Amino acid sequence: MGFATEEVAAGLIDYLRASPSPFHAVASSVRLLAAAGFTGVTPSAALPTTPGRYYLARGGALVAWSTEHDPAPTAGFRVVGAHTDSPNLRIKPQPDVVRAGFRQLGVEVYGGPMLNSWLDRDLGLSGRVSVRAAALPGGGLAATADGDGHDGRDAAPAVRLPVDRSAPAGVATVLVQFDEPLLRVAQLAIHLDRSVNTDGVKLDAQRHLSPIWGLEQPADGRGFVAFLAERIGVDPGDVLAFDIMTHDVQPPARIGAQREFIAGGRMDNLATSLSGTRALIEAASTWPGPGTASSPVPLLVLFDHEEVGSVSERGAASTLLPTALERIVLSRGGGREDFHRAMAATIVASGDMAHATHPNYADKHEPEHRIAIDGGPVLKVNNQLRYATGAPGAAAFALACEQAGVPMQRFVMRSDLPCGSTVGPIMAARTGCETVDFGAAMLSMHSARELVGADDQARYAAALAAFLAPAV
Repeated sequence: MGFATEEVAAGLIDYLRASPSPFHAVASSVRLLAAAGFTGVTPSAALPTTPGRYYLARGGALVAWSTEHDPAPTAGFRVVGAHTDSPNLRIKPQPDVVRAGFRQLGVEVYGGPMLNSWLDRDLGLSGRVSVRAAALPGGGLAATADGDGHDGRDAAPAVRLPVDRSAPAGVATVLVQFDEPLLRVAQLAIHLDRSVNTDGVKLDAQRHLSPIWGLEQPADGRGFVAFLAERIGVDPGDVLAFDIMTHDVQPPARIGAQREFIAGGRMDNLATSLSGTRALIEAASTWPGPGTASSPVPLLVLFDHEEVGSVSERGAASTLLPTALERIVLSRGGGREDFHRAMAATIVASGDMAHATHPNYADKHEPEHRIAIDGGPVLKVNNQLRYATGAPGAAAFALACEQAGVPMQRFVMRSDLPCGSTVGPIMAARTGCETVDFGAAMLSMHSARELVGADDQARYAAALAAFLAPAV
């Protein structure tokens, strides 16, 4: 299972640029899957009964799998799970505000971002907009701004996307991506806050984070909804609702003396989403040779809303994964007993990024479990079950790293510090399957601009491919 380091690193940069929102991340993975022969299935349609490569998309969530090796209904699954959402600032439903002569937008903090990292950055907008279907130009095709990273101020909508058929009747959902510098959360000058360098910046989410995007209200009173309508090509009255968020428009890049690192936003957890997508494609290509009826079904699931608890129709606490697993068994001619037998033979791997040992704050890390960037995939253990790893799952992941020929690291939090969590414990509880948590090392987690190792990305994808297609 070979993944070229330079190609994978460049692919991550492209994926990040194309995926400023969870909805765009799913679209990015779907493009890769479709190019590799995966066929989309409408969630409300019956699953195909013939062996093949398939995917289901629901907003910011995705399930994809391969049954090319014609597994028996009782064959277990090898599941790689991740999430598409990242902490950021999201636009409120009625966002228009004018203060001290500045036009601003009301925002709500999503998840747990490092708020100071969002200050004094040029911010764009992305997400989805629900409009009256009859109002869309182009006979049922919606336009979205080109995400090619240029200035964008003179950019016309360039990419045409099919209407989201899962939307209610009469409603079309349009993806939008504006990579132009539209917004800025301006920091208070040090002359007005002399203690900022000694006491740190203190931010009130309601008062201090509203971004500036203009001077005064236009004479015609046009606000944010009118802006969206104009860009989409509909009347303001045809905009029914939106899920819009901010993103840093500085593109991701290779940095370092030897270009060892990749710096950019949303790598927690899009680096895993991309590695999982690459791994599934590789595993699907591997199975037609050595696969047998008893070989497991490789499956990728990308959830939304992990950063806010996963309790939604497309989060890890939903029925999305267990329902998909059962439907796949039923499509293979199995029954309820076959489904439960398949679950007993299933192993779930929960992928989320891991904390590398910080050179300036080494005392914040467990001294006997130092984690290095470019040191290989990271097995994550927590006995309070913030991670779901147990010995059998850990062994399966260790064997996958061994099969892929990549080194593996082991992470635990200091005993006197609280541990973050992942979708792993939730998937374990929802499916009853053996589960393991893993990640790739990074610094600046939850910053607007994070840091990973370039070499780690190919190793990460290789380990996941080996997990999905284990050697017999």
